[in-house]
Amino acid sequence: MARPRKYSSEFRDRAMRLVLEHREDYASEWATIVSIAHKLDLNPETLRKWIRQSEIDGGLRPGIATGERARIRELEREIKELRRANEILKAASIFFATELDGQPRRS
Repeated sequence: MARPRKYSSEFRDRAMRLVLEHREDYASEWATIVSIAHKLDLNPETLRKWIRQSEIDGGLRPGIATGERARIRELEREIKELRRANEILKAASIFFATELDGQPRRS
């Protein structure tokens, strides 16, 4: 189950848009982020990560896009579940094989 988001998508979009609009007003992008984050009562690192992920999603920066990351997580969960099911089936086949052979079960 996903964690509830602390900030709405509208708030995130607004914060990132403010950084983009005011980049020229500051000496560096980090200075812009710190200033905007302070005004919005937001951790600057959180805002920086939102901006970086937005750049990755937009193809401006290399990395794993948000949609791809969600798909990878989904596939990893599926693999874990399939491995667990496979272990259960292996254990069941050993159990039934020993029962049919008439040999006592090993503990």
